[in-house]
Amino acid sequence: MPAVGQSRAEIDRLLRSVLCDVLGLDKADVDEFDADTGLFGHLPELDSMAVAGLLTEIEDRIDIVIEDDDVDGEMLETYGGLLAFTEGKVAER
Repeated sequence: MPAVGQSRAEIDRLLRSVLCDVLGLDKADVDEFDADTGLFGHLPELDSMAVAGLLTEIEDRIDIVIEDDDVDGEMLETYGGLLAFTEGKVAER
């Protein structure tokens, strides 16, 4: 189980794993993602139907709670945005 005080590298690893597992993306491709890699609107696998499953899996694996009010286009626009959002939620625990 994830622990309070996860390192940025651990959060990054878990987030990449979730993207692979939930969206069926190739690990080698996800390993190449950088902060500017586009997600929602750029990855055909990440459509509006996949967002709920992705966020639920992030909650489960990283042990955070994502409220409906937290979700906006900016947090899902790029990998860097999703990582920063997730790190912020971990810091709130």
